[in-house]
Amino acid sequence: MGAHAVPAGSEAGTVAAATAPVIPLENGDRFSRCEFERRYLARPDIKKAELIEGVVHVPSPVRATHARKHSHLLAWLQVYSAATPGVSVLDNATVRLDLDNEPQPDVLMRIESPALGQSRLDADDYVTGAPELIAEVAASSAAYDLHDKLHAYRRNGVREYLVWRVYERAFDWFVLTDDRYQPQAPDAAGMLHSRVFPGLRLASKSLLDGDFAAVLSELNKGIDTPTHPAFVATLRTDGPE
Repeated sequence: MGAHAVPAGSEAGTVAAATAPVIPLENGDRFSRCEFERRYLARPDIKKAELIEGVVHVPSPVRATHARKHSHLLAWLQVYSAATPGVSVLDNATVRLDLDNEPQPDVLMRIESPALGQSRLDADDYVTGAPELIAEVAASSAAYDLHDKLHAYRRNGVREYLVWRVYERAFDWFVLTDDRYQPQAPDAAGMLHSRVFPGLRLASKSLLDGDFAAVLSELNKGIDTPTHPAFVATLRTDGPE
């Protein structure tokens, strides 16, 4: 042990650890989730950072195109949530998935009931566990949203994963089936439908064409179908957190 070393577990060691400078987060760093959280909390200037498969990702500043697509996904899910008591939508919320993964999805939707939902809110107000639905905006199919992040979401049981690929003008809706993500194809009317949230439907062509009014119109038609109030009645059998 060197002349300046402090025995682990001693009072002096505890003080030294507490006062040691925190090394900034950098893209590509490899940490445990605990260390990632410690360094992230020490950097309030960093607005978004993710731990995916043990690797830190600090995104570049957000361009207007990404922000616009993000806001459309958020508004679409918020309208559904407003009509569905017991379901909540979160924007850029940190999710403690497992010991190697702490993403910050663009948008997520979860069932609030501890008995019916897959995730919970920890005492410090973070989501722990897999939300039922996660939506991300990605530049293209080369983005990590469709590789490492997809594998982490699948392995942890995120039941539906939506990815808007901006530059490829494409929208992917994956459904977890037999432990694998299966891509959905639109129905004869061009709609994509949730298998977890009855009445949640997406006019994907309208979304890609920028016709958000048509997206909301089709969503409201889905909310008006008989399956939606039946789902709401199920959620009412157990209160929120």
